Amino acid sequence: MPTPDLIFSMSNSLAMAAWLALAVSPHGARWTPRVRLVAGRLVPLLFAVVYVGLFATHGMAGGGYDSLAAVQRLMAVPGLLTAGWLHYLAFDLFVGTWIAERAGTLGVPHVLVLPLLALTFMFGPAGLLAFAALRFVWQRRHPASALA
Repeated sequence: MPTPDLIFSMSNSLAMAAWLALAVSPHGARWTPRVRLVAGRLVPLLFAVVYVGLFATHGMAGGGYDSLAAVQRLMAVPGLLTAGWLHYLAFDLFVGTWIAERAGTLGVPHVLVLPLLALTFMFGPAGLLAFAALRFVWQRRHPASALA
């Protein structure tokens, strides 16, 4: 199995490519459905496979999820820290794709989606919160989009 450092580096490169592909794939472009399938579904599934493999290889390493100290013990193991990072990459990418899909369905211009993608890429839950706020405002100003 590759080292945690190599997995970290390769997964970061793949995630960056997927995020860039999302950024250049506005709703309605002929290539966008394929990009969203690969970037938002297949890449996160690949990260999930590697994540499970890392936990299968390292076990819980005396850690757990019942306290901050237990999580700290998990993250002290490089392979499990890498698994934790893959968790972030997979879910943030999945959520970013969902945001792009929902925003497109609502008729939000792609130029307004781009900051949401950047925010989700850097600070996952903050991007989701920003999308919720944008969606709320957008649907008030464009009532027909609430049906989408």
